[in-house]
Amino acid sequence: MLYLCATPIGNLEDITLRVLNTLKAVDLIAAEDTRHSIKLLNHFEIKTPMTSYHEYNKVEKARQLVELMQQGKEIALVTDAGTPGISDPGEELVRQCYEAGIPVTALPGPAACITALIQSGLPTRRFCFEAFLPSDKKERAQVLKELVDETRTMIVYEAPHHLLRTLKELREVLGGERHVNLCRELTKHYEEKWLTTMDEAIAGLEEQGPRGEYVLVIEGRSRESLKQEKIESFARMSVAEHMELYLSQGKDRKEAMKLVAKDRGVSKRDIYQELLNE
Repeated sequence: MLYLCATPIGNLEDITLRVLNTLKAVDLIAAEDTRHSIKLLNHFEIKTPMTSYHEYNKVEKARQLVELMQQGKEIALVTDAGTPGISDPGEELVRQCYEAGIPVTALPGPAACITALIQSGLPTRRFCFEAFLPSDKKERAQVLKELVDETRTMIVYEAPHHLLRTLKELREVLGGERHVNLCRELTKHYEEKWLTTMDEAIAGLEEQGPRGEYVLVIEGRSRESLKQEKIESFARMSVAEHMELYLSQGKDRKEAMKLVAKDRGVSKRDIYQELLNE
């Protein structure tokens, strides 16, 4: 079996008893960075052997780990911090386990994205997780474009040396008044949360400079503003032009009037009267 073991994102006391017992009991621990994870194992006096499993060996190493599990070995997967499989190579190993019929179970625990979201002061019912924005320029631009009309609360990871650039890019597409909570060094002694606007965040960081790892929790766009923008865009064309838009798509006149009325936020009677006037 493969055990996905969540480990602390800062405070070592956040580890669960179940994770500790599992790390002691398995045959092997696959770690994103063994040099990092050895500190955790030493702290809790865990002697289980480790092997490296990271972004650059994830495909071939996953095959080797699956072969070991097929031979009866039990393996625990840990990431540098938080829950394996979230913004790390763990998903490849899980996929190969399913293909090979190897059971997979998750031992829940810390996750930086959820830890930041629930204390952000922004809506938590609906959210989307973007992790680190792509480094490729074209892909990054596409992702940013997709976020323009996102109504859910958005969660983005960022390193301190890229934070200002990322915030400026987000401001460009989301606007300077959009609320954002900059969560820094979560669960650690110097943990900070700053609920502010894009403009104020950029001004503050340009003055003081960012420090530590950040999770950005960003307010989604309101449905009302999206609706109003759509109505305003259609208001720039005449009712007759708007009707022709749907008639050219094969809609009959009755259906076209219904759609035009919905787009413009008025009744069908208003559309009918406007057409008569025109």
